[in-house]
Amino acid sequence: MKRILLGTALVAVAATSTYAGSADPAPVEPMIVEPVTVAPTPIGGDWTGAYGGLSFGNLSADADDFEDSEGVYGVYGGYDYDFGQFVVGGELDYQTGEDIELGGIEVDDILRAKVRGGYDLGRTLVYGTVGAAQLSSNIGDDTGIVGGLGVEYKVTEQFTVGGEYLAHRFDDFDDTGIDVEADTVSIRGSFRF
Repeated sequence: MKRILLGTALVAVAATSTYAGSADPAPVEPMIVEPVTVAPTPIGGDWTGAYGGLSFGNLSADADDFEDSEGVYGVYGGYDYDFGQFVVGGELDYQTGEDIELGGIEVDDILRAKVRGGYDLGRTLVYGTVGAAQLSSNIGDDTGIVGGLGVEYKVTEQFTVGGEYLAHRFDDFDDTGIDVEADTVSIRGSFRF
């Protein structure tokens, strides 16, 4: 009886190997893995949108033989449109501070309407600006031209810091026969929307 059982088990093992095709383990198919492509992350190069912020700097002015320089602070707001490498926008800017004395003329504040155009360097924007400026004083107001250069850097997508230099010219200020020239250098902090 033992021989019959042992013989049956031997036949069963042989049959299993025969039906499986081989006593060797089945070959493993190679797995082909597709490479993953990662899209480049933008480095903050989109300057399109509205912005507003605060400025702090210095205003130096001279009228004929009189010169004075004082600290100024202000607010500004504008809108930029990014065309790829070039950015174009407009801005309103107001600055005030300690009165500047120019031989009887006390300069109170300055309001500017400017257009600006610049080059998009990713997280940095370098630009030039030109526009009109209204200078308010104790003897009246007058409108002149303003132009300058600036740079802005994106600390985050919503916050930028920068600097701006502006030169102003007011010919025959308020019909007094006095020409007023002024320069401002300001540091700026902006929130972008």
